[in-house]
Amino acid sequence: MNTNIVLLACFVVLATHLALALKEDDCEVCVKTVRRFAESLDDVTKKDYKLIETSFKKFCKTQKNKEHRFCYYLGGLEESATGILNELSKPLSWSMPAEKVCEKLKKKDAQICDLRYEKQIDLNNVDLKKLKVRDLKKILNDWDESCDGCLEKSDFIKRIEELKPKYSRNEL
Repeated sequence: MNTNIVLLACFVVLATHLALALKEDDCEVCVKTVRRFAESLDDVTKKDYKLIETSFKKFCKTQKNKEHRFCYYLGGLEESATGILNELSKPLSWSMPAEKVCEKLKKKDAQICDLRYEKQIDLNNVDLKKLKVRDLKKILNDWDESCDGCLEKSDFIKRIEELKPKYSRNEL
């Protein structure tokens, strides 16, 4: 009887841990950036957290958009207000996987995992009626177009349908 209870308790703990484990989609910018950075390091640099920090600052100078913001949050840029770079460099020196590094970083600064890549909408295969108005506005904004007088969702859809031939390239 006691063995069953112990086994059940172990199963519950394991299941909880797996459920709480960070997935790539939960913190996509962090995981992809950390993974790409770690792959760029040579074997000597990977073992020394100080060299990792120096390499990360150099790496951050070339980053743009979401990756640049990620570097800012960690302290990899000169203009960074704070610095938790050692929360990245030390785990990387221990060969910790990117998901686990980002899990630790999230505990220090939750906004790191708030960074998300914008999803590209495939206009040839999407039903515009199923999109949110925010997404319809984004399509028009990406095209540098406006929708004067648009009040209803159907107005935005109509405007996109009008402009679609101009911006949509059908590949053969």
